[in-house]
Amino acid sequence: MGHCVTAIRTLADQFALWMLAPLAIFILISGVDDLIVDLLWLRCWLRRVLFRHPPLATPPAAGFDALPEKRIAIFVPLWREHDVIVEMLAHNIAQICYREYDFFVGVYPNDRATVDAVDSAERRFGNVHMALCPHDGPTSKPDCLNWIYQCMLGFEAREGVRFDIVVTHDAEDLIHPESLRCFNHYCSDFGFVQIPVLALRTPLLALTHGVYCDEFAEFQTRDLPVRNQTGAFVPSAGVGTAYSREALELLAASDGDRIFDPGCLTEDYENGCRLHSLGVRQLFVPVADPKAPVATREFFPQRLKPAIRQRTRWVTGIALQGWERHGWRGGFRQAYWFWRDRKGLVASPLGLLTNILCAYGLATRMWDRVTPPENVSRLLAWTLLFQVIHLTVRMYCTGRLYGFVFSLMTPVRAIFGNIINGVSAVRAVVRYANAKARGRQLAWVKTAHAYPDREALLTTRRRIGEILVGLGYLDQRDLDEALAVKPPTVRTGEFLIALGAISDDELYEGLAIQQMLPIADVVPGQVTRKVARALPALVTSRWRVAPFRVEAGRLDVACSEPPAAPLKAALKAHTSLTVRFHLITPEKFKQLAARCSAR
Repeated sequence: MGHCVTAIRTLADQFALWMLAPLAIFILISGVDDLIVDLLWLRCWLRRVLFRHPPLATPPAAGFDALPEKRIAIFVPLWREHDVIVEMLAHNIAQICYREYDFFVGVYPNDRATVDAVDSAERRFGNVHMALCPHDGPTSKPDCLNWIYQCMLGFEAREGVRFDIVVTHDAEDLIHPESLRCFNHYCSDFGFVQIPVLALRTPLLALTHGVYCDEFAEFQTRDLPVRNQTGAFVPSAGVGTAYSREALELLAASDGDRIFDPGCLTEDYENGCRLHSLGVRQLFVPVADPKAPVATREFFPQRLKPAIRQRTRWVTGIALQGWERHGWRGGFRQAYWFWRDRKGLVASPLGLLTNILCAYGLATRMWDRVTPPENVSRLLAWTLLFQVIHLTVRMYCTGRLYGFVFSLMTPVRAIFGNIINGVSAVRAVVRYANAKARGRQLAWVKTAHAYPDREALLTTRRRIGEILVGLGYLDQRDLDEALAVKPPTVRTGEFLIALGAISDDELYEGLAIQQMLPIADVVPGQVTRKVARALPALVTSRWRVAPFRVEAGRLDVACSEPPAAPLKAALKAHTSLTVRFHLITPEKFKQLAARCSAR
């Protein structure tokens, strides 16, 4: 038995030793490639700092308010997103600092729950419009986007309006309040504008999502600005992307009136390439202020299996379909960035194999038994140096956006990321080859989406006056005049009501958007005695709440003030039901409270 173990170990040692040289050569090539991008990034920085060479994206000194607002359409394609879409729309409508925009939300007839959710949002918000696909789903994201575009054209014909810019987003996106102003500014000169897309910060031990934080931080901080400065095409991230109307019409004219290719798994990347080949000017807006970047934020998959599934789709669409569709055309610069986009097909599996060999060597103390040739040892030293440089750059990019402490885990997440990317690349090649061999079209795989909770979202809420102006209930000039004379101890909404500038109902509609709470839709006389007694009288009177509905294990409670943490804790102690808070005007609350006290 011992001889057998020794023989197996010897074979394993020889295999590991045999693999060292080719692995080191490829890793060295990849390291030199990364170093080239690092040097180009340094060159851009030196030109900007030492020679005052302005970047492509130079915000005006007075901000983005100088230009008149172009009309913007925001496309959001959905499939089974009923759990998050209403919250997403409510939060972003409360946050966006822009007036001339509308949401067009794509749904499928056989996704009834999402249709109902979007219908409720459409009735609540005047700038939300449902785009119903004419066939059952799911088909693909680009197919849904094409039908949203057709719905927008129909809306323009009915309403006599024209949208100048189209922005794409997903159901999990946190849209930055200034992003539409940013698009409005840059789309005067560029047909395609991409702002950064960044993962929301998660705990240090959330390794899967942390990999997204690291990789997106590096890509948005280093690769995309360099790519833009060198004149290569800018790939869309799928979200936070703005197209001028002229650019969209060029896309439609070039491909049978289809803006997004339904057969492409990564239509965002494809459109960036198509627009560049059509001569459309492209811009990536880099992170100017790392503490408050104008960027789209979102949660990416936080478990291993969904992350591999998503990245398999990315590798298939970007590397394999991109190679099939575009080859290496476009000159040296274009070919170089194609190489950057596609080298993961080989680099990711080899990186995973390198980690396995390293783990084997440490676990079995292989280096005590065998010694690599001198030239291989020298090669390994160079690869180690390049890996250290790359990790240092990634740690800097991560630390710039997420803080120094978070960046300390970057080396650990890099190893974990090698596992995710290596498995994804292998799965992508197998899946692509299988589809080609069978003559089948590649299927689109949807990623499940999550949305931050209310408490996390409220940290960036807009002021009530801005929301009321956005809703059209108040002019900006009237708001400014009221704020100039408002006593500091009086709340803005109450002061505006006292001036007669707005009504109670208008204020509470704004508060509902700001606080991400529904308005209580209740007739006091229809509240049953059983529901009215769902909470003790002392609790309802002390905390000024009124229960009005019980259904599906949930207790709906009305209040005239946004609920604070102590109120939630107090109610939790008196009911086993899930409590959902609703806002209600003070006058309507009095009527409802009277009904509850008469129980």
